[in-house]
Amino acid sequence: MVPLPSRATFYRLVGSVGAGRHVTGSARTRRSLANQPAGPFGQVTPVRPGELMQIDSTPLDVLVRLENGRAGRVELTGVIDVATRTVTAAVLRPATKAVDASLLLARTVTPEPMRPGWVDALRMERSVLPFEHLRPLDERLEHAAAKPVITPETIVCDHGMVFVSDNFRASCAWLGIDFQPGHLGTPTDKPHIERMMSSVGTLFCQYVSGYAGSSVERRGRHVEAEPLWSWVELQALLEEWIVAAWQNRPHDGLRDPAAPARRFTPNEKYAALVQACGYVPVALSGQDHVELLPARWRAVNSYGVKIDHRIYDAEELNPLRRQRSGITAKRDLWEVHYDPYDVSRVWVRNHWDGGWITLFWRQLTTPPAPFGESAWDHTLGHPRPGDTTSTELADAADSLRERAHCGPTPVEAPTPATPDLQATPVPGAAAQPDDQPAGSGEGGTLAKVIPLSVFDAREEANRWW
Repeated sequence: MVPLPSRATFYRLVGSVGAGRHVTGSARTRRSLANQPAGPFGQVTPVRPGELMQIDSTPLDVLVRLENGRAGRVELTGVIDVATRTVTAAVLRPATKAVDASLLLARTVTPEPMRPGWVDALRMERSVLPFEHLRPLDERLEHAAAKPVITPETIVCDHGMVFVSDNFRASCAWLGIDFQPGHLGTPTDKPHIERMMSSVGTLFCQYVSGYAGSSVERRGRHVEAEPLWSWVELQALLEEWIVAAWQNRPHDGLRDPAAPARRFTPNEKYAALVQACGYVPVALSGQDHVELLPARWRAVNSYGVKIDHRIYDAEELNPLRRQRSGITAKRDLWEVHYDPYDVSRVWVRNHWDGGWITLFWRQLTTPPAPFGESAWDHTLGHPRPGDTTSTELADAADSLRERAHCGPTPVEAPTPATPDLQATPVPGAAAQPDDQPAGSGEGGTLAKVIPLSVFDAREEANRWW
């Protein structure tokens, strides 16, 4: 029998075996340490804005009030410039799609406009950015907020379905961006965006009503009962926080090599680098915006183009009806670009003469305003007897949009026109005394009725608990 060592010796042996491995700590930390390389860390030092940028998406640690009135989580998708640590764009969506990542690139090369209610101190002309030198080169900066406009050269991402999709790859190719995915299961290939997402949770999310914490063990009680922001309102708060706080906060990774004790803010670092590298504005036209949208391949029929049971048509489509596109790799179909957040129109690429043909939805005159694809999908998810026409679907989606706009209907008290069910005599039933409520036992009172909520399996599966 092997004698056990003393407690101090035992702990010393355990510490020597698990040194640097976080044996008794969090499993998440152990996975992160296991992903680190055995040799020296690689280092890439970009010397100009946009030379190396990183993009990622993660659930936000804040509960918001979704469009259906329930409390849920949204996803944060952001882009950061490694040279200046500037967050060039960040969007919140209930579920990130490929079009969100593509439009994020468009927002990166577009100035951040001043919002109503923002203080005048957030204007670019009042910041440390070289506004006087940049304004003659780009007229869009006249009413811009104090956040740099950076054109990406190389962008690093993980292997998420949103970033490796054909739409995002095509958007990078259209803007001349070098698409560089990281290794599988290696988040350390993009450490700056990973750290930025964590900083958003500690510097912004924990001060927002509805903060849920990074895990269940860090969450308070009854978070759902707190006053929650909608994800649109939270998006506006996040954009203002990036301009007001993040861009003007000294960053530990932005130091002067000649004076390492001094830290720079992202705006100060950009102002220093742009003086040496220059600035070339990239103005996106309407055609460029269409190129960034997701694509589908459809046939041009006599009635037009059909996408998700919606028919789109225009007079400019007449020469292409019932014709082959000539793209044999796509079975002679035509390339159609669409916006999932605005189903009022689509764009067909003219493979013969070049350019785009705008097609409008034939039922566009029925609803007073366009609505997103999520409303359409919600309507199609409810089965209907027999075939459903486009007009009926448009009416149902329009009704859904109106209900979503007005919010849940409050429970109203019985009106005089409502028949009093308790006053209606029931044959064969004994009369109740006037001082005793109907339906109660001897000397008892009516119990409070607590309705049960409807369980939605899909909604529960989408929650990030």
